[in-house]
Amino acid sequence: MDDYTWKRRLRQRRRRQRRHLFLFILLIASVIGMSFWYAFFYTRTPEYALKQLSAAIEERNTEAFKKYVNMDVLSSRAYDDLTVDLFAYDSTLTPKSKVMFEKFYIMIKPQLSMGLENAALTRIESGAWSLPEGTDILKGRQLGIDFERFIERSQVRNTTFVSIGSIEHDGSTATAEVNIMEDYTQTPFTLQLVMEQAEDGHWQVSYIKNYREYLDLIAPLQNRDIASYIDNTQGIVDEYNGIFDEYQSRFRQLTATSSGNLSAAQRKNIAALLENEVIPALKKRQQKLDEVEIPAGAQYLARQRQHSTETTIKAWQHFIKGCRDNSQAEFSTAETLHKQELAIDLRVQDIIRHTAISKNIPNLP
Repeated sequence: MDDYTWKRRLRQRRRRQRRHLFLFILLIASVIGMSFWYAFFYTRTPEYALKQLSAAIEERNTEAFKKYVNMDVLSSRAYDDLTVDLFAYDSTLTPKSKVMFEKFYIMIKPQLSMGLENAALTRIESGAWSLPEGTDILKGRQLGIDFERFIERSQVRNTTFVSIGSIEHDGSTATAEVNIMEDYTQTPFTLQLVMEQAEDGHWQVSYIKNYREYLDLIAPLQNRDIASYIDNTQGIVDEYNGIFDEYQSRFRQLTATSSGNLSAAQRKNIAALLENEVIPALKKRQQKLDEVEIPAGAQYLARQRQHSTETTIKAWQHFIKGCRDNSQAEFSTAETLHKQELAIDLRVQDIIRHTAISKNIPNLP
Protein backbone atom coordinates (compact mmCIF):
# COMPACT_ATOMS: atom_id res chain seq x y z
CA MET A 1 0.00 0.00 0.00
CA ASP A 2 1.50 3.33 -1.04
CA ASP A 3 1.70 6.37 1.22
CA TYR A 4 -1.12 8.23 -0.56
CA THR A 5 -3.62 5.38 -0.16
CA TRP A 6 -2.75 4.93 3.51
CA LYS A 7 -3.31 8.63 4.25
CA ARG A 8 -6.61 8.64 2.35
CA ARG A 9 -7.95 5.71 4.35
CA LEU A 10 -6.80 7.32 7.57
CA ARG A 11 -8.72 10.51 6.71
CA GLN A 12 -11.83 8.45 5.89
CA ARG A 13 -11.59 6.57 9.20
CA ARG A 14 -11.25 9.82 11.13
CA ARG A 15 -14.25 11.29 9.34
CA ARG A 16 -16.31 8.22 10.27
CA GLN A 17 -15.19 8.49 13.87
CA ARG A 18 -16.13 12.16 14.00
CA ARG A 19 -19.49 11.36 12.39
CA HIS A 20 -20.16 8.56 14.93
CA LEU A 21 -19.15 10.85 17.77
CA PHE A 22 -21.43 13.57 16.46
CA LEU A 23 -24.35 11.14 16.16
CA PHE A 24 -23.69 9.84 19.68
CA ILE A 25 -23.62 13.38 21.10
CA LEU A 26 -26.81 14.20 19.16
CA LEU A 27 -28.49 11.08 20.58
CA ILE A 28 -27.48 11.95 24.14
CA ALA A 29 -28.67 15.53 23.63
CA SER A 30 -31.98 14.26 22.26
CA VAL A 31 -32.47 11.94 25.24
CA ILE A 32 -31.64 14.73 27.65
CA GLY A 33 -33.90 17.13 25.76
CA MET A 34 -36.78 14.65 25.70
CA SER A 35 -36.37 13.92 29.40
CA PHE A 36 -36.28 17.63 30.17
CA TRP A 37 -39.35 18.24 27.98
CA TYR A 38 -41.23 15.34 29.58
CA ALA A 39 -40.32 16.26 33.16
CA PHE A 40 -40.73 20.02 32.97
CA PHE A 41 -43.21 20.56 30.17
CA TYR A 42 -45.32 17.57 29.12
CA THR A 43 -46.12 16.51 32.72
CA ARG A 44 -47.54 20.01 33.20
CA THR A 45 -50.02 19.81 30.34
CA PRO A 46 -53.76 19.01 30.32
CA GLU A 47 -53.07 16.17 27.88
CA TYR A 48 -50.76 14.47 30.36
CA ALA A 49 -53.24 14.98 33.21
CA LEU A 50 -56.06 13.35 31.25
CA LYS A 51 -53.92 10.35 30.37
CA GLN A 52 -52.91 9.95 34.01
CA LEU A 53 -56.53 10.30 35.07
CA SER A 54 -57.58 7.59 32.63
CA ALA A 55 -54.79 5.34 33.91
CA ALA A 56 -55.83 6.00 37.51
CA ILE A 57 -59.35 4.78 36.76
CA GLU A 58 -58.11 1.67 34.97
CA GLU A 59 -55.59 0.87 37.71
CA ARG A 60 -58.06 1.73 40.53
CA ASN A 61 -55.63 4.27 41.96
CA THR A 62 -57.69 6.64 44.09
CA GLU A 63 -54.71 8.79 45.12
CA ALA A 64 -53.80 9.48 41.50
CA PHE A 65 -57.47 10.12 40.71
CA LYS A 66 -57.69 12.72 43.49
CA LYS A 67 -54.49 14.33 42.22
CA TYR A 68 -55.90 14.97 38.76
CA VAL A 69 -59.47 15.82 39.81
CA ASN A 70 -60.46 18.72 42.03
CA MET A 71 -63.10 16.67 43.84
CA ASP A 72 -64.46 19.54 45.96
CA VAL A 73 -65.15 21.83 43.03
CA LEU A 74 -66.32 19.06 40.71
CA SER A 75 -68.85 17.57 43.17
CA SER A 76 -70.09 21.02 44.20
CA ARG A 77 -70.76 22.16 40.63
CA ALA A 78 -72.24 18.79 39.68
CA TYR A 79 -74.53 18.90 42.72
CA ASP A 80 -75.87 22.31 41.71
CA ASP A 81 -76.59 21.15 38.15
CA LEU A 82 -78.17 17.91 39.35
CA THR A 83 -80.53 19.50 41.85
CA VAL A 84 -81.71 22.05 39.29
CA ASP A 85 -82.40 19.17 36.90
CA LEU A 86 -84.27 17.21 39.58
CA PHE A 87 -86.63 20.09 40.31
CA ALA A 88 -87.20 20.77 36.62
CA TYR A 89 -89.08 17.46 36.25
CA ASP A 90 -91.01 17.48 39.54
CA SER A 91 -94.55 18.59 38.69
CA THR A 92 -95.85 17.79 42.19
CA LEU A 93 -94.23 20.83 43.83
CA THR A 94 -96.03 24.14 44.16
CA PRO A 95 -93.92 27.28 43.60
CA LYS A 96 -93.86 27.86 47.37
CA SER A 97 -92.81 24.31 48.25
CA LYS A 98 -90.27 24.33 45.44
CA VAL A 99 -88.53 27.35 46.97
CA MET A 100 -88.60 25.66 50.36
CA PHE A 101 -87.07 22.43 49.08
CA GLU A 102 -84.47 24.30 47.02
CA LYS A 103 -83.31 25.95 50.26
CA PHE A 104 -83.36 22.53 51.88
CA TYR A 105 -81.06 21.12 49.17
CA ILE A 106 -78.68 24.02 49.71
CA MET A 107 -78.61 23.24 53.44
CA ILE A 108 -77.65 19.59 52.94
CA LYS A 109 -75.30 20.24 50.02
CA PRO A 110 -72.07 19.51 51.99
CA GLN A 111 -73.29 16.07 53.05
CA LEU A 112 -74.65 15.04 49.67
CA SER A 113 -71.63 16.43 47.80
CA MET A 114 -69.39 14.40 50.09
CA GLY A 115 -71.59 11.39 49.41
CA LEU A 116 -71.07 11.83 45.67
CA GLU A 117 -67.31 12.06 46.22
CA ASN A 118 -67.22 8.93 48.38
CA ALA A 119 -69.34 6.98 45.93
CA ALA A 120 -67.02 7.96 43.05
CA LEU A 121 -63.86 7.07 44.98
CA THR A 122 -65.35 3.74 46.03
CA ARG A 123 -66.10 3.05 42.37
CA ILE A 124 -62.48 3.82 41.46
CA GLU A 125 -61.07 1.64 44.24
CA SER A 126 -63.40 -1.37 43.97
CA GLY A 127 -64.52 -1.22 40.36
CA ALA A 128 -68.18 -1.28 41.45
CA TRP A 129 -70.72 1.32 42.53
CA SER A 130 -71.94 1.18 46.11
CA LEU A 131 -73.59 3.61 48.49
CA PRO A 132 -71.70 5.32 51.31
CA GLU A 133 -72.07 3.56 54.63
CA GLY A 134 -72.74 4.99 58.06
CA THR A 135 -74.17 8.40 57.12
CA ASP A 136 -77.91 8.59 57.69
CA ILE A 137 -78.44 11.81 55.75
CA LEU A 138 -77.15 10.12 52.60
CA LYS A 139 -79.73 7.37 52.78
CA GLY A 140 -82.86 9.39 53.28
CA ARG A 141 -83.41 8.05 56.77
CA GLN A 142 -83.93 11.42 58.41
CA LEU A 143 -84.54 14.19 55.89
CA GLY A 144 -86.38 12.59 52.99
CA ILE A 145 -83.44 12.15 50.63
CA ASP A 146 -83.10 8.86 48.78
CA PHE A 147 -79.39 8.83 48.00
CA GLU A 148 -79.67 5.68 45.88
CA ARG A 149 -81.99 7.46 43.47
CA PHE A 150 -79.95 10.66 43.75
CA ILE A 151 -76.93 8.77 42.42
CA GLU A 152 -79.02 7.18 39.69
CA ARG A 153 -80.31 10.56 38.52
CA SER A 154 -76.75 11.85 38.29
CA GLN A 155 -76.24 9.36 35.40
CA VAL A 156 -72.71 8.57 36.62
CA ARG A 157 -73.38 4.84 36.97
CA ASN A 158 -74.74 4.46 33.46
CA THR A 159 -72.26 6.61 31.55
CA THR A 160 -69.37 5.00 29.66
CA PHE A 161 -66.18 6.74 28.59
CA VAL A 162 -65.51 6.43 24.84
CA SER A 163 -62.57 8.64 23.94
CA ILE A 164 -60.75 11.92 24.56
CA GLY A 165 -61.36 14.58 21.93
CA SER A 166 -59.74 17.94 21.36
CA ILE A 167 -58.25 20.14 24.08
CA GLU A 168 -58.37 23.93 23.84
CA HIS A 169 -55.88 25.95 25.88
CA ASP A 170 -56.68 29.39 27.28
CA GLY A 171 -53.90 30.57 29.57
CA SER A 172 -54.21 28.89 32.96
CA THR A 173 -57.39 27.04 31.95
CA ALA A 174 -58.21 24.48 29.31
CA THR A 175 -61.34 22.75 28.03
CA ALA A 176 -61.10 19.08 27.14
CA GLU A 177 -63.75 17.26 25.14
CA VAL A 178 -64.55 13.75 26.35
CA ASN A 179 -66.83 11.53 24.28
CA ILE A 180 -69.19 9.38 26.34
CA MET A 181 -72.19 7.07 25.90
CA GLU A 182 -75.28 6.89 28.10
CA ASP A 183 -75.69 3.15 28.56
CA TYR A 184 -79.46 2.75 28.84
CA THR A 185 -80.52 4.68 25.75
CA GLN A 186 -77.15 4.39 23.95
CA THR A 187 -77.09 8.16 23.50
CA PRO A 188 -73.68 9.67 22.61
CA PHE A 189 -72.61 12.97 24.11
CA THR A 190 -69.48 15.09 24.40
CA LEU A 191 -68.69 16.42 27.85
CA GLN A 192 -66.61 19.56 28.20
CA LEU A 193 -64.21 19.23 31.11
CA VAL A 194 -62.81 22.50 32.40
CA MET A 195 -59.24 22.02 33.62
CA GLU A 196 -57.11 24.30 35.78
CA GLN A 197 -53.58 24.22 37.15
CA ALA A 198 -52.95 23.34 40.78
CA GLU A 199 -50.39 25.21 42.87
CA ASP A 200 -47.57 22.83 41.91
CA GLY A 201 -48.29 23.28 38.20
CA HIS A 202 -50.04 19.99 37.35
CA TRP A 203 -53.47 20.14 35.75
CA GLN A 204 -56.77 19.00 37.27
CA VAL A 205 -60.32 18.53 36.07
CA SER A 206 -62.28 21.19 37.97
CA TYR A 207 -65.83 20.87 36.69
CA ILE A 208 -67.98 19.74 33.78
CA LYS A 209 -69.01 22.77 31.78
CA ASN A 210 -72.04 21.20 30.10
CA TYR A 211 -73.14 18.63 32.68
CA ARG A 212 -76.58 20.21 32.94
CA GLU A 213 -76.98 19.90 29.16
CA TYR A 214 -76.19 16.20 29.43
CA LEU A 215 -78.83 15.74 32.14
CA ASP A 216 -81.36 17.75 30.12
CA LEU A 217 -80.72 15.52 27.10
CA ILE A 218 -80.94 12.17 28.90
CA ALA A 219 -83.79 12.76 31.38
CA PRO A 220 -86.56 13.19 28.76
CA LEU A 221 -85.38 10.08 26.90
CA GLN A 222 -85.50 8.01 30.06
CA ASN A 223 -88.81 9.54 31.15
CA ARG A 224 -90.36 8.68 27.79
CA ASP A 225 -89.30 5.03 28.18
CA ILE A 226 -90.46 4.97 31.80
CA ALA A 227 -93.90 6.25 30.75
CA SER A 228 -94.12 3.57 28.06
CA TYR A 229 -93.10 0.84 30.49
CA ILE A 230 -95.63 2.03 33.10
CA ASP A 231 -98.42 1.95 30.50
CA ASN A 232 -97.44 -1.55 29.36
CA THR A 233 -97.38 -2.94 32.90
CA GLN A 234 -100.33 -1.04 34.38
CA GLY A 235 -102.75 -3.91 33.83
CA ILE A 236 -100.51 -6.34 35.73
CA VAL A 237 -99.96 -3.88 38.56
CA ASP A 238 -103.69 -3.13 38.92
CA GLU A 239 -104.63 -6.82 38.83
CA TYR A 240 -102.21 -7.81 41.57
CA ASN A 241 -102.87 -4.73 43.68
CA GLY A 242 -106.41 -6.04 44.04
CA ILE A 243 -105.18 -9.54 44.88
CA PHE A 244 -102.74 -8.26 47.50
CA ASP A 245 -105.36 -6.00 49.04
CA GLU A 246 -107.43 -9.11 49.66
CA TYR A 247 -104.44 -10.96 51.14
CA GLN A 248 -103.71 -7.98 53.38
CA SER A 249 -107.26 -8.04 54.70
CA ARG A 250 -107.04 -11.75 55.47
CA PHE A 251 -103.62 -11.29 57.08
CA ARG A 252 -105.01 -8.64 59.42
CA GLN A 253 -107.86 -10.92 60.42
CA LEU A 254 -105.48 -13.80 61.12
CA THR A 255 -103.12 -11.64 63.19
CA ALA A 256 -105.85 -10.01 65.30
CA THR A 257 -105.20 -10.71 68.98
CA SER A 258 -106.24 -9.17 72.26
CA SER A 259 -103.16 -10.36 74.15
CA GLY A 260 -100.56 -9.16 71.67
CA ASN A 261 -99.24 -12.71 71.21
CA LEU A 262 -100.14 -15.02 68.34
CA SER A 263 -101.49 -18.42 69.24
CA ALA A 264 -100.04 -21.59 67.75
CA ALA A 265 -103.13 -21.95 65.54
CA GLN A 266 -102.80 -18.37 64.30
CA ARG A 267 -99.13 -18.82 63.47
CA LYS A 268 -99.94 -22.00 61.55
CA ASN A 269 -102.70 -20.34 59.50
CA ILE A 270 -100.59 -17.23 58.79
CA ALA A 271 -97.65 -19.35 57.61
CA ALA A 272 -99.97 -21.31 55.32
CA LEU A 273 -101.43 -18.12 53.81
CA LEU A 274 -98.01 -16.65 53.14
CA GLU A 275 -96.39 -19.81 51.82
CA ASN A 276 -99.26 -21.17 49.72
CA GLU A 277 -100.83 -17.98 48.40
CA VAL A 278 -98.94 -14.72 48.98
CA ILE A 279 -95.44 -15.80 47.92
CA PRO A 280 -96.69 -17.70 44.81
CA ALA A 281 -98.70 -14.60 43.84
CA LEU A 282 -95.61 -12.40 44.24
CA LYS A 283 -93.60 -14.76 42.03
CA LYS A 284 -96.39 -14.91 39.44
CA ARG A 285 -96.67 -11.11 39.31
CA GLN A 286 -92.92 -10.76 38.83
CA GLN A 287 -92.99 -13.44 36.12
CA LYS A 288 -95.63 -11.46 34.23
CA LEU A 289 -93.65 -8.23 34.67
CA ASP A 290 -90.52 -9.98 33.37
CA GLU A 291 -92.41 -11.00 30.22
CA VAL A 292 -93.06 -7.36 29.33
CA GLU A 293 -90.43 -5.80 27.08
CA ILE A 294 -88.49 -3.19 29.02
CA PRO A 295 -87.66 0.01 27.10
CA ALA A 296 -83.99 0.98 27.43
CA GLY A 297 -84.56 4.00 29.65
CA ALA A 298 -86.86 2.09 32.03
CA GLN A 299 -84.34 -0.56 33.06
CA TYR A 300 -83.68 1.02 36.45
CA LEU A 301 -87.38 1.15 37.29
CA ALA A 302 -87.80 -2.49 36.25
CA ARG A 303 -84.84 -3.52 38.43
CA GLN A 304 -86.29 -1.66 41.41
CA ARG A 305 -89.60 -3.48 41.00
CA GLN A 306 -87.77 -6.80 40.83
CA HIS A 307 -85.71 -5.87 43.89
CA SER A 308 -88.91 -5.02 45.75
CA THR A 309 -90.40 -8.43 44.94
CA GLU A 310 -87.25 -10.28 45.99
CA THR A 311 -87.01 -8.35 49.27
CA THR A 312 -90.71 -8.93 50.05
CA ILE A 313 -90.37 -12.67 49.45
CA LYS A 314 -87.34 -12.83 51.75
CA ALA A 315 -89.23 -10.91 54.41
CA TRP A 316 -92.20 -13.29 54.27
CA GLN A 317 -89.93 -16.32 54.33
CA HIS A 318 -88.42 -15.09 57.59
CA PHE A 319 -91.90 -14.34 58.91
CA ILE A 320 -93.01 -17.90 58.06
CA LYS A 321 -90.01 -19.30 59.92
CA GLY A 322 -90.85 -17.02 62.84
CA CYS A 323 -94.39 -18.40 62.90
CA ARG A 324 -93.28 -22.02 62.79
CA ASP A 325 -90.44 -21.66 65.29
CA ASN A 326 -92.12 -18.94 67.36
CA SER A 327 -88.85 -17.03 66.91
CA GLN A 328 -88.73 -13.34 67.76
CA ALA A 329 -85.38 -13.05 65.94
CA GLU A 330 -87.01 -14.21 62.70
CA PHE A 331 -89.89 -11.75 63.19
CA SER A 332 -87.37 -8.93 63.70
CA THR A 333 -85.49 -9.87 60.51
CA ALA A 334 -88.77 -9.93 58.61
CA GLU A 335 -89.66 -6.46 59.93
CA THR A 336 -86.31 -5.04 58.87
CA LEU A 337 -86.70 -6.49 55.37
CA HIS A 338 -90.24 -5.11 55.11
CA LYS A 339 -88.96 -1.62 55.92
CA GLN A 340 -86.33 -2.00 53.20
CA GLU A 341 -89.02 -3.13 50.78
CA LEU A 342 -91.12 -0.09 51.72
CA ALA A 343 -88.20 2.20 50.91
CA ILE A 344 -87.83 0.53 47.51
CA ASP A 345 -91.56 0.85 46.80
CA LEU A 346 -91.44 4.55 47.69
CA ARG A 347 -88.50 4.94 45.32
CA VAL A 348 -90.54 3.28 42.58
CA GLN A 349 -93.38 5.73 43.19
CA ASP A 350 -90.95 8.67 43.13
CA ILE A 351 -89.60 7.49 39.77
CA ILE A 352 -93.10 7.15 38.38
CA ARG A 353 -94.09 10.63 39.60
CA HIS A 354 -90.69 12.20 38.69
CA THR A 355 -90.46 13.75 42.16
CA ALA A 356 -87.32 15.49 43.37
CA ILE A 357 -87.93 14.79 47.07
CA SER A 358 -88.86 11.46 48.56
CA LYS A 359 -91.11 12.70 51.35
CA ASN A 360 -91.94 9.42 53.08
CA ILE A 361 -88.70 7.48 53.41
CA PRO A 362 -88.99 5.40 56.60
CA ASN A 363 -86.54 5.55 59.49
CA LEU A 364 -84.74 2.32 58.64
CA PRO A 365 -82.83 0.48 61.38
